[in-house]
Amino acid sequence: MTFDYCIVGAGIVGLATARALLRRAPGSSVVVLEKEPDVGVHQTGHNSGVIHAGIYYEPGSLKADLCKRGAAATKRFADDHGIAYRVTGKLLVATDTVELARMENLVERARINGIAHQRLDAAELRDREPLVSGLGALLIETTGIIDYRLVCRALADDVRAAGGEVRTGAAVVEISERPDAVTIATRDTTVTAGTLIACAGLQADRIARLAGLPVDFQIMPFRGEYYRLRPEKSSIVRHLIYPIPDPELPFLGVHLSPTIGGDITVGPNAVLGFAREKYRPFAFDRRDVAEMVRFPALRRVAAANVRTGFREMRNAIFKRGYLDECRKYCPSLELDDLQDRHAGIRAQAVLRDGTFVHDFLIRTTDRMVHVVNAPSPAATSALPIGELIAERAGT
Repeated sequence: MTFDYCIVGAGIVGLATARALLRRAPGSSVVVLEKEPDVGVHQTGHNSGVIHAGIYYEPGSLKADLCKRGAAATKRFADDHGIAYRVTGKLLVATDTVELARMENLVERARINGIAHQRLDAAELRDREPLVSGLGALLIETTGIIDYRLVCRALADDVRAAGGEVRTGAAVVEISERPDAVTIATRDTTVTAGTLIACAGLQADRIARLAGLPVDFQIMPFRGEYYRLRPEKSSIVRHLIYPIPDPELPFLGVHLSPTIGGDITVGPNAVLGFAREKYRPFAFDRRDVAEMVRFPALRRVAAANVRTGFREMRNAIFKRGYLDECRKYCPSLELDDLQDRHAGIRAQAVLRDGTFVHDFLIRTTDRMVHVVNAPSPAATSALPIGELIAERAGT
């Protein structure tokens, strides 16, 4: 079969791109190929469900712009499709003087980025969250919570309603680009498309390599492991509670997150995983590990992050270490409050010299667009990211 566009990957970015293509070019033919039996199975279906406001990102950067626009677009989409969400607000809590200084930098960033915020002192923090301790906090008023799996399913419905196809159970095994088209083979069928757009997440480097692109990076899987507070503690906080992030690290630290389902999750940490798409503790995939070991960046990443890696691995093994991270700002938590462990896996593109790619990374050819790095806040930003990719694809 022949299509105008073929999208590989039915996570939230791939589906948002398909929807944007059909909205920009009504009547065009679009097919989405997904190897899993459902949409949004991996990164989309395993994140913390936060609608981010964009507080962390460099003023004027693509991430800052996409996140701010994406948060508003996500809420509009949810309203239009009857998807529940809640604007809880987020408190970034400073627990020492170093974090207070970092918080002031975030206050300035929020001001420049036009993000609604309030600076709270210790007493004002206690008034809002009696069980949270800190020297002060930054309240980001527009942060919310949602179930992105429901967003994904609604996006898939929109794609189908506009005449597109979403094919699950369709793992891509071969890609061949010609001057006039791209041929994409799955185990069961072959399709031809004028343009291929790959939004393959944890498999982005492999799909790029399969398509014949020079690949100077590798996707490294970082596990984010969560606990869930026992039901008796489900009202311990009303806001999302985050630590002040360390600007030297690409992750945001362990936080308390109310969910749209009424629970509170605790996490995530950030541990280099031994499998890209296996979520049980200590999961291991021989192919994934072999590729990491052969990639020269692994040694550089390990050498540059010895102390952080050791701490995160300790916390992954021993619940007590994880609890200590939380008790810095929520001292009333006890060990048996942390229950029902689960994990997400973040696709982190790493260059051959060991540099983490912190921004969106897109590689193109005459007839292909490969989204090879779509870091957080990709779920929040998915709708404008889809529009951006559709524009780059030439619609």
